[in-house]
Amino acid sequence: MSLIPDLSGKANVLVCGASRGIGLALCTALLARDDVGQLWAVSRDASRSDGLAALAKEYGERVVRMDCDARDEPALAALAREVGRACIHLHLVICTLGILHQEGAKAEKSLAQLDLAGLQASFATNAFAPILLFKHLLPLLRKGPATFAALSARVGSIGDNRLGGWYSYRASKAALNQLLHTASIELKRLNPAATVLALHPGTTDTALSRPFQSNVPPRKLFGPSFTAQCLIELIGRYGPSDSGSFLAWDGQSIEW
Repeated sequence: MSLIPDLSGKANVLVCGASRGIGLALCTALLARDDVGQLWAVSRDASRSDGLAALAKEYGERVVRMDCDARDEPALAALAREVGRACIHLHLVICTLGILHQEGAKAEKSLAQLDLAGLQASFATNAFAPILLFKHLLPLLRKGPATFAALSARVGSIGDNRLGGWYSYRASKAALNQLLHTASIELKRLNPAATVLALHPGTTDTALSRPFQSNVPPRKLFGPSFTAQCLIELIGRYGPSDSGSFLAWDGQSIEW
């Protein structure tokens, strides 16, 4: 299967959140493909990541490690300029950014546990960073087949919310879904060959989910490599006619 629909030749790919978990697994899987020519691996500590260092040793110049805090808009602008000097078009961008209980964010169980700092931390990483990354990379997504995919979460679905809790995480992912859906409408006008996807990766064994895995059935807890392969298959299957969709790892549509 082609990496993205209608791809001809080798793809230029950027993964943001590349140094660990699903992001690192995506980099590993993508570099193993013959149709990926160049991969930019972006994270706050890309240059210090042992996992990315191992990939750079194995794949050489096909991997470009770039340090960037995606919550810092000037840093995103600088990132886009640097990537733009090396290529005129990105075929695939995958944003894996997300926090639930780290860096000031909280997995609140009640209204009493809400506070402004936790809300701001959740929204900064889960909603604002991905859409600002999209904004600054937009000039590199306008010249042919291209896909921008960001990891959302089923708990960001308002229609599917029957348990409550996790206020800031749910709300920030719902905001991300709206931002991505809105951006898909604009991008369709600028580049009819482009696709925007919000993807739910399933419960994956990463630092984000680890404190909450006790009630997850073993068959529903995925390894990062399995999740990465599922996401790559989704990206290859869904094209411009599906742009703006919210999809689970298995291809099932999720209600907004």
